[in-house]
Amino acid sequence: MKKLAWLIITPCLSGSLFAADLMQVYQAARDNDPTFAAARSSLQAGREKVPQALAGLLPTLAASGNTVWNKNDYVYGSTEYPTRYFNSNGYQLTLSQPLFRWQNWIGYDQAQMQVAQSEANFAQAHQDLILRTAQAYFDVLYSGETLSAVRANKQAIAQQLELAKKSFEVGTATITDTHEAQARYDLATAQEIAAESELEVKKRALQAIIGQEPGGLAALRKETQLSQPQPNDMNQWVDAAEKSSLSVQVQQLAADIAEREVDRQRAGHYPTVDLVANYSHNKTLATPVIQAETDFHSTGLQVNIPLFQGGLISSRQREASANRASATSGLEAAKRNAALGARQYYLGVANGLAQVRALQAALVSSQSALESNKLGYDVGVRINIDVLNAENQVYVTRRDLAKATFDTLMAQLRLKATVGSLGEDDIARINALLDPTNLQ
Repeated sequence: MKKLAWLIITPCLSGSLFAADLMQVYQAARDNDPTFAAARSSLQAGREKVPQALAGLLPTLAASGNTVWNKNDYVYGSTEYPTRYFNSNGYQLTLSQPLFRWQNWIGYDQAQMQVAQSEANFAQAHQDLILRTAQAYFDVLYSGETLSAVRANKQAIAQQLELAKKSFEVGTATITDTHEAQARYDLATAQEIAAESELEVKKRALQAIIGQEPGGLAALRKETQLSQPQPNDMNQWVDAAEKSSLSVQVQQLAADIAEREVDRQRAGHYPTVDLVANYSHNKTLATPVIQAETDFHSTGLQVNIPLFQGGLISSRQREASANRASATSGLEAAKRNAALGARQYYLGVANGLAQVRALQAALVSSQSALESNKLGYDVGVRINIDVLNAENQVYVTRRDLAKATFDTLMAQLRLKATVGSLGEDDIARINALLDPTNLQ
């Protein structure tokens, strides 16, 4: 009965799994990642800075109205006249057009810079999404590769353990070989449990980005060839990072905004000139037959000259100058960090490629050594521990090769990110290295 229930439930569970390659996983992350969604909303909010600043340069129109109930007690000499109750009401329209408000013009320039900064922040969030998605994807593949290697190693050890037991039974081997093989088998079992747990954790990390449970993921093709960075010159990457890195662009705009903020606060000492037009209408109903109506029109220039505000403007100007110095230092730090990142990831790619080639050769040698040790054990010139060590070396080399490959691919992506050129085409390039028929 339990088996039947499981057969019914399993298709429903497997239908929720998301089997895909890197491009499909990235597209799911782009649509579902909450961090990227927050960045998209921040961009929309940032774009509203320009309309808000433009409002300070455009005319404003205001309307107001009132109605008042009046009670009038009138006494003239010794004569007291009856109390009079009457109503008065009116409305007023005021049109104001700024003619000279220098701080508003500076604020409009700042708003355009803030929008550009929002765009750069969003582009940086997009690059971060690509890096986080690729890292989570490769983490799942690496954990799966580790688990496969552990299981293969465990299976090989199990075969060696069985062989050691039989050899001991027929008297061609000592009990020590059996104990060594058993110890290695128990260790491999513990490693398998840890690898299974690690794979589950990495899948949940990917699920947090794409919003659905990941199923099988396309693995790298066999004999994948990784390419050198282009241009193959570290100094060119460093120069490009110092100029084009998105973090540098964001900080450069922050420095420009801070520079203009000093001018905006200085403009607080300047006079302002506005064109002001007013129209008002008032109506008083003294009695049912006595009514008074007035209309008032006025048009003119209004000039305000700030003389003294308790030192507020001067204090704000000093504050803006300090913030400008802080933004300038932040820009220099961003340039240095970008240059450091370019050097780090360029070397990561170059050294990673060399490491991958070395580990590929080491894996071939380790497999040959394993075969030789197995043959030597069969003819009695190698002991059981030699075979176990050779098997473990194959497992370690295979694991290290997978890690070096994934680290090199991530270094390539991070290198592109340091110069602000990481995009979907880079995802497509790596996706071409994956085998959609080999799911892990």
